[in-house]
Amino acid sequence: MSTLDDVSSLSPLAPVDPEGLSRALLPFGRSTMLPVESYTSPDVLAWELRNLVAGSWACVGRVEELRGADSTQRAIVVGDIPVLLTFADDEVRAFANTCRHRAHVLLEDDQCSTNKSVLCVYHAWTYRLDGSLQGAPGFRDNEFFDKADYGLVPLPAKVWHGWLFVNATGTAAPFEEHLGVLDDLVAPYRPEDLVLGGHHTYEIAANWKLVSENYHECYHCPLIHPELCQVSNPSSGDNHSLPGAWVGGTMDFKGDAVTMSMDGTSKGRPIEGAPQHTVLYVQLFPNLLISGHPDYVMTHRVLPVAPDLTWIECSWYFPGSDIDPSYAMEFWDLTNSQDWKACELVQRGLTSPHFSPGPFAPNEDAVHQWVQMIGRGYLGIPPHIED
Repeated sequence: MSTLDDVSSLSPLAPVDPEGLSRALLPFGRSTMLPVESYTSPDVLAWELRNLVAGSWACVGRVEELRGADSTQRAIVVGDIPVLLTFADDEVRAFANTCRHRAHVLLEDDQCSTNKSVLCVYHAWTYRLDGSLQGAPGFRDNEFFDKADYGLVPLPAKVWHGWLFVNATGTAAPFEEHLGVLDDLVAPYRPEDLVLGGHHTYEIAANWKLVSENYHECYHCPLIHPELCQVSNPSSGDNHSLPGAWVGGTMDFKGDAVTMSMDGTSKGRPIEGAPQHTVLYVQLFPNLLISGHPDYVMTHRVLPVAPDLTWIECSWYFPGSDIDPSYAMEFWDLTNSQDWKACELVQRGLTSPHFSPGPFAPNEDAVHQWVQMIGRGYLGIPPHIED
């Protein structure tokens, strides 16, 4: 029997309605959205932060942007777990951001440091950048104390095409299994060699999963994206079903358009080796959306804040610092704003006592893949494993 042959008999680990989840995990054509509480419940979000974000390979940003000019340490939060990054000798490491003495955090959230060692300001325990304990005042003459036993707790971290991924619980499958064959699609864009053109950040009044559901379908495009439909055919392209914890596919340009911009023209230059006639739209679970264009790569990094609040960082990368990024940023800032409004109105509708999860349209197969990935996660099944 496969993992989902009799899902109705399985009890989810997440605090969601089992019957609603069983309907969401039916085959495409019969399934529905996730249960409503998946998008509205604080208890569900708390479970997701620990198990689907911290418990998976979350993207925490680009290495060069996290490190900055000369930082040796940076404190971040992955899901609900505080994490300390250290940078030394062109290597980035991740550790639990908690002192081994009395659990005081070593750096406060979002702070960075240029110090050559990690200092706990509570009792002055210090650690080297490799995580080993350097000093513990008052323990020198304690014969039962061995500094080797009290290094920082290391966490799995992996750099992929310039992005840093951290598994904050230390329990996820190896990154290579998580990634599957996605590298075959992303590598031609050479993201690690591209230059940041700009960031935009947004906070939207919608659940984080709605951002992904919206991203993975263009059923909505004719009504809310007139500019996009001028340069790209919303019914074109294909969605992939290949190994790995990711969802996505392609869309083709329309007419003479060569990229996604207001008029379909490029003010930059092609990425050597990248596909020139399509846009690649993929999401690596749980929170990195990668949109590969012939002349730039755009990413959305999605962070849950509350059941009805999501923080999104949109970034644009180009094959050179001499390119004016505004032609791409203008187009996608408008498109993003249209999407965010739609997501917020879906969130509003989810609060109605009269709503029950609806079915997927024939061209929402990628949304179905995403929902299945989340739903399997609620049952404790890793996102890269299919039934």
